[in-house]
Amino acid sequence: MQRWIIHIDMDAFFAAVEQRDNPKLHGQPVIVGGLGRRGVVSTASYEARRYGVHSAMPMSEARRRCPHGIYLPGNHRKYGKVAADIRRILADFSPAVEPLSLDEAFLDVSGMEWLYSDPPEIARKIKQRIRDELELTASAGVAPNKFLAKLASDWKKPDGLVVVRPGQEQAFLKDIPVSRLWGIGGKSANLLQSLGVSTIGQLARIDMGVLAKHFGNSAEPLRNLALGLDDRPVIPDHDPKSIGNEVTFEEDLHSPEELETILLALTQKVCRRLRQSGLSGRTITVKMRFASFRTITRSRTLGEPTLLDHTIFETAQAILGTVPLAEGVRLLGVTVSNLHPYGGQTSLFSLEDDKHLKVCQTIDKLKDRFGETAVTRGRLLLPEMKK
Repeated sequence: MQRWIIHIDMDAFFAAVEQRDNPKLHGQPVIVGGLGRRGVVSTASYEARRYGVHSAMPMSEARRRCPHGIYLPGNHRKYGKVAADIRRILADFSPAVEPLSLDEAFLDVSGMEWLYSDPPEIARKIKQRIRDELELTASAGVAPNKFLAKLASDWKKPDGLVVVRPGQEQAFLKDIPVSRLWGIGGKSANLLQSLGVSTIGQLARIDMGVLAKHFGNSAEPLRNLALGLDDRPVIPDHDPKSIGNEVTFEEDLHSPEELETILLALTQKVCRRLRQSGLSGRTITVKMRFASFRTITRSRTLGEPTLLDHTIFETAQAILGTVPLAEGVRLLGVTVSNLHPYGGQTSLFSLEDDKHLKVCQTIDKLKDRFGETAVTRGRLLLPEMKK
């Protein structure tokens, strides 16, 4: 049976949702991301991309390139709801859907010839339903494997559809920059450039001994990708390995009290996401990036999994207390891993924990109904709000 994979990639997703929901933004350069001095661009509309603005760019650089752009902080709850609608559409076309992020996913449509005349027809129908039901556009790549399908979906954005049929793999890949290969970063791309390799087609022809000399065990996987070979399966809805939140500060923080307050806010967000996902976790990790850009992580593993704010915060707080603050802190994050399905009981021994969970669940419901600021700990109120 011929294997067929479709990669669906939404076009400028966050910005497109904002333009859809506000007609005044149609045709405007919309940039979504962190609006602070150290923020980065999450998504730029195609109108903004004409000025060289792209995702992961520092927001300060985006403002320099596109000073007349419309800058928005983003609404991830809204984007999550739209992403759920997209996945609902995808599930109507295949039981094997592997989401990569909110705005992209793989589908395995192998063996569906009895339902559709051709795999590209499936991609066209998916794109049309997204357009009709959600008023958004998506690009699609259709190919015999995940690597080719993902490359193809990016080839004619926006609203593109590119098909790579069996036998066309090397013709499709030959002129694509080698930097587009998975696993090739800037350092590896420079090394290949020094070997006279700048395209995937050139990589497919280079002597294997030369490649192995410079890339060791990675040489064979690289060569396979250059030949268009990729046997990785589509893995439907795999469970998350961790849940975390982090924040980059406008100004470096030096005060332990300020850092603990931020840590509390991050912990509350993480715990709420744990409860929403029906998960609990045993390993708590604190991440810190200092003014010098030195980054460290410190972890502790509990005896049993938890999803309680106070337990995770107290553990994270203890971890934070072990780190010397010799310089300012520019980023702080907390992550819970070693996840387990929550079985409905916080502890075999603690009625107090069960009471605490009920309080947390009540607060979650209030926030679901009235917004994130409906209930806030006094410690998290801004100074001017306390006056």
